[in-house]
Amino acid sequence: MAKHSFQTEVNQLLHLIIHSLYSHKEIFLRELISNASDALDKLKYLTLVDETYKGLPFNPRIDIRMDEKDHKWLSVSDTGIGMNDQDLVENLGTIARSGTRIFLNQMTGDAKKDSNLIGQFGVGFYSSFMVADRVEVLTRKAGESKAWRWESDGKGEYEIKEAERDSFGTTVTLFLNEEGKEFASRWRIEEIIRKYSNHVPFPIFLHFEKTEYDDKGKDKEKKQVEEQINSASALWKRPKSELKEEDYHEFYKTLSHDTEDPLLYIHTRAEGTLEYTTLFYVPKKAPFDMYQVDYRPGVKLYVKRVFITDDDKELMPTYLRFLRGIIDSEDLPLNVSREILQQNRIMVNIRNASVKKVLGEFQRLALEDKEKYSQFISQYNRPLKEGLYTDYGNREILLELVRFKSTKVEGYTSLEEYVHRMLPDQKAIYYITGDNEVTLRNSPLLEAYKKKDIEILIMDDEIDEIVIPAIGKYKDYELKPVNRSDAGEDLKSEEDKPAVEKIKRALGDRVKDVRVSVRLSDSPSCIVTDENDPSYKVAAMLKAMGHKDLPEVKPILEVNPNHEIVQRLNRIDDPLLIDDISVLLLDQALLVEGVPVKDPADFVKRLNRILTKAV
Repeated sequence: MAKHSFQTEVNQLLHLIIHSLYSHKEIFLRELISNASDALDKLKYLTLVDETYKGLPFNPRIDIRMDEKDHKWLSVSDTGIGMNDQDLVENLGTIARSGTRIFLNQMTGDAKKDSNLIGQFGVGFYSSFMVADRVEVLTRKAGESKAWRWESDGKGEYEIKEAERDSFGTTVTLFLNEEGKEFASRWRIEEIIRKYSNHVPFPIFLHFEKTEYDDKGKDKEKKQVEEQINSASALWKRPKSELKEEDYHEFYKTLSHDTEDPLLYIHTRAEGTLEYTTLFYVPKKAPFDMYQVDYRPGVKLYVKRVFITDDDKELMPTYLRFLRGIIDSEDLPLNVSREILQQNRIMVNIRNASVKKVLGEFQRLALEDKEKYSQFISQYNRPLKEGLYTDYGNREILLELVRFKSTKVEGYTSLEEYVHRMLPDQKAIYYITGDNEVTLRNSPLLEAYKKKDIEILIMDDEIDEIVIPAIGKYKDYELKPVNRSDAGEDLKSEEDKPAVEKIKRALGDRVKDVRVSVRLSDSPSCIVTDENDPSYKVAAMLKAMGHKDLPEVKPILEVNPNHEIVQRLNRIDDPLLIDDISVLLLDQALLVEGVPVKDPADFVKRLNRILTKAV
């Protein structure tokens, strides 16, 4: 016998599950059945492609037994791949994913909210401790002779010891607590399985005691019987005409471990040169690990209804990693390896066609149901922007799908809608990038545009700095950032250049240039970046990634010739005062754009000198 301690994250997770989620206790059964189905999927695949397993009998089934009399225990058993002692430690004692800590930090203590988070995370086996004081796992790995027993009360430790089991597979037995006794009931079990697991593609048998009567209704006899209580069909292979929306939603919850209905589902069957079926879902809420490197892919690959993999990030493009669903091919070989899969022409064609179908459905949703599309955008706008950068072949449709904030409308707007609102003589689509929406909306860079009623797109997503410059044009219009030196041709006017030479001499190599601004209306100065230089944000990102040898990005200072400070500067001859005013014009412009002042002490000293003269 060996005692082990749970990994810290597992302990945290167990504590939160046990104390926060009693209102959603029933998900434990969905999770255990899902694990059993996965174990059967894996063994089915191995018996078809691996010589080591080909001789093993494969009689797939999931059996549920319970103590209906005293309500003390409930068990879920499968004839799947099973586990050895090492598998038990890796699968039941550890969560080897960096996203786990983020998930735990997002937990609020609100049972309803947290149950949805847990659905996205997929707590699996650990949900058993919501209804059990103690859990026992008896398992034997296919092809091995030793069996193992895993036991724990969920309070920090677990034990693993050798045991006996007649055949390979796994049995999970829950010794029910007061909260869990309601589940040792035939009717309750049937209700949960119909709700969550009806379309698990293996038969689920419920074992219970049945009372039989003679013709006269007497001489009662009790017998142990078993009944199959699920349809055990591959839902995605059934004709769409046979399926109702509730069937799709029920299967989604089995597939994704989510407690909410999906936002959208897309069911496609292709026949002809290639034969395949796909069923994709979009969750209402973005998966919590969507921005983690070790995100969990949501699409499973089947070949002729045989499960192949659910761990391949190449099945769909990275920017569509929020999709959940199934790809089932009739043409791929069963023994296709992951390395071959990535270059396989059949898989590439299925993937390309699936992406076009999915994006087409998003476009249809945008046209037909604006409210639901707004829900979609609130969760998935950023991944679609990633697609603009990585999926050149579908860029045109992605440009129609992405949305942006604007100075003209509430909420989000499309590029097409922006173009419809453009002024008759406007030559470009203008935008501003940065970290904070409020700061961007109040930027002095927008003053003259607002005066001329020119709309600006507000881009406060960190990915915008990289993606939008790479697009270049939308239809016949260039996309121009207002904080770049080449923007503003719609604002140009014939202005004199007062004070510019004085400021340029005072600032020297602190700036790349000093110019008269065509975009300022109320503020005295602003900074822009040369069209050939990276923005401050991109430069900072590159340095953070290890590019230490990048040359310093120097700003271009633009001054408002009509502002009182600039006009007075034209009449001043005091070199120190000119120097102070010039530096403060630069520093305040940097601060407004969120760029820290290099020397705060010098800034304060100059400001105090100016204030002294003013009073």
